[in-house]
Amino acid sequence: MEKVCIVGASGKLGQYMVQHSLNRGFHVIGVCREQSVGKLERFKDRITLIPGMTNDREVIKEAVAGCDGVLTVLVPWGMDNYSSGTAQAVMDLAEPNARIIFSCGWHISRDGQDKYSWKIKFLVNVGGWIAKKLRLVDLDDQVEACRRIFASDTHWTVVRGSDLEEGESQGLPFWSEHVGDPILESNLTRRTDFALFMVDALENGDLIQKAPAIVGSQTPSAIAYKHVT
Repeated sequence: MEKVCIVGASGKLGQYMVQHSLNRGFHVIGVCREQSVGKLERFKDRITLIPGMTNDREVIKEAVAGCDGVLTVLVPWGMDNYSSGTAQAVMDLAEPNARIIFSCGWHISRDGQDKYSWKIKFLVNVGGWIAKKLRLVDLDDQVEACRRIFASDTHWTVVRGSDLEEGESQGLPFWSEHVGDPILESNLTRRTDFALFMVDALENGDLIQKAPAIVGSQTPSAIAYKHVT
């Protein structure tokens, strides 16, 4: 892995992915909205930045050209198919053998076998409905984006994040196939470690065409799992 594109580089998760990618010696191409360019000021001399909407196919075409991997934050902003448009552009325009890694939440299910707590169901169903009515966020479009990813024959991975917190890295998170598995019970990951898992997935062939749900490696459920195994 030499050249990596980060789509959504200016957000909190994106900035961590930029730093982790630079730490590994990758040449980083960052994509973010023009109004968010200032958030990447500290990286300006170390990355190539392409301002633009992440669902703009011309912007994505320029950004992913020649990249070995693409890290994409699937943000369900607005009501204009932002997530699905971004995902489709990345899949269509990335290099044929590029590793493409997408981020989303636990609410995404690949096979319908995930088991959710009442809290997650409430937040997704009620909070998602309110946000959609206010035309702020469209979780249904994020679901559609992932449906398209799961159906594709690209070298994709969809990383499903738990609740997030700030703080020093605790190392690479643990993962499991399904939400509801005991190892994931703590439902908490450091945001920097979510980003670390995304970057690490670029070179982890075992995650190709998988949708790992992650949890912090130092959370009680992860520690309990380690003791059992």
